[in-house]
Order: sequence, then structure tokens, then C-alpha cells
Amino acid sequence: MSDFIAALPMYDWPEMRDEVDAQWVRLRTALRQLGIDAPETLTRRNADLPPVPGGIRNAEGETIAPDPATLPADGFDLPTLWRHPKLLFGQTCWGPMETTGLDAAVRVIGQPNYDGIEGGRGELYSSAIVVRRGSVTADHAHAPDGDVPLVPVDLIRGKRFAFNGHDSMSGFLGISRDLAALGEGLRMFSDRVESGGHRNSIVAIAEGRADVATIDCQSWALAQRFEPAARDVMVVGWTAKRRGLPFITALGMPELELLRNVVSNMPELQGSR
Repeated sequence: MSDFIAALPMYDWPEMRDEVDAQWVRLRTALRQLGIDAPETLTRRNADLPPVPGGIRNAEGETIAPDPATLPADGFDLPTLWRHPKLLFGQTCWGPMETTGLDAAVRVIGQPNYDGIEGGRGELYSSAIVVRRGSVTADHAHAPDGDVPLVPVDLIRGKRFAFNGHDSMSGFLGISRDLAALGEGLRMFSDRVESGGHRNSIVAIAEGRADVATIDCQSWALAQRFEPAARDVMVVGWTAKRRGLPFITALGMPELELLRNVVSNMPELQGSR
């Protein structure tokens, strides 16, 4: 049994479990061929995280995450997962990396590839700016070819803004920065509603509890496959392209270069480091 843990939580929708598991099987096989003791299955709940008595600490001895054994068993606390010393392979967002100090606790393995997804190109992705269908007079907005955002300020001003979390690059920080570049800000919205997830934001808009959200392009593609509420939502703009959700490993993991080689040799995971 492996001492390591692995998780691919960022696009692990219930309907995607078989596809995510298949992706891990390919990764696990490649890692084991290089002599890395990759775990058999992905971790998806706190109860499956190895306990760390006294909490997870950094090199200075400061507690940076709780002992997983103290967390609700069936929950899944991503900040604790990301900081776990046994994390062999995981995925996070550049938001927590930049705003919560996560970059000091992990090493980046590589970037996923967003080719073939509207709004994505190589290691870069953007977010679809979505509203309730019929709430504005506008046509579907196709993603720009370049990196410049397409933000319909006049269409979204005064609306209720739904976002998945304050540390999300795709759902909160990215649009904040794009608006700032236009001389605007989140103050342009009449209200801000924290939904807890991109899918929740889409449902909130469809049900009339919010008016606008920014949904990363891969999550938007998944919503069109699996979320019925997406039929009642339309795209009116796109944020700027930014680096997608990085694959990470624990700071002290000695297999870093081998992990990077595996990612660089898997077409569906390729991207610049």
C-alpha cells in the first residue's frame, strides 16, 4: 500500500468520476513504471487523508493546516489536501497559490492542456462570463482568439455577481483584475453572492438568485454536458487568458523531476512549467 496520496479534485464532478479515475490510471501506470509508489486510487474525502498529529506544519514549525483526522470524515478540505506532506500528485488553482501562501508549501509539476475547449489554448484558460438566458439583449459571445478579455461592462453593471470563492482565479480574482484594467471594479455589481462552486453559480443564475458569474472554460464545458441549469444560461463575454490549474506535489517530494517528465510525456496533460 502506497504511503502517498493523489487527488484530481478540480474537475472531479460526480458525472466525471469514471473519466477522472481513468486519467489517474494512466498517470499511476506511468509513475509506477518509473519506480514511484503511486497510490492505487484517488483521495476524495478527509477520512482518506493520512493523519498528521498536531496538524500540518511548515519548515518554521508553524501550523498551516489541521490534522485531517480532526476534520469531518466525509468532507474534503482542499486547503488541507494541498498542504499534506504525503501529497504525491494533486491539482490546485493559481488563486490560492498567489493569495493564501500555498506556493510556499508545494512545488508545481506542470500545467494541464486546454486545447480543444472554447476559451482555452495550451496551458492558458479563460472564464466564460454568463448570465441568465433572456435577461439581456445579446448574442452568444465566442471566445476571443487572443489573450485580451471581452468584458461587456454595460451588460453586467448593476447585476448580482455569483462567485465560487474569494481565492478563485477563474471565478473571482480574474474578473476583478480585468475590471480594474478597464477602470472598473467589483463595486459595479449590486451584490456579491458566494456560491461555493462554479456549478452552484450556474444554478443560482438559472434559478434567479444571481445574475452573472465567471465560469472557467473547462467547468463551463462540463456544465453543458452534465448540468441541466446550463440550458438556461448564456455566455456574453470572456475574461483574459491566464495559466490554468497547476498540478502540484508536496514541497519535500523527492520525485519532482520524474513527476514533471510524466506530465510532459502525456499529451492530455502537456503544458509549459
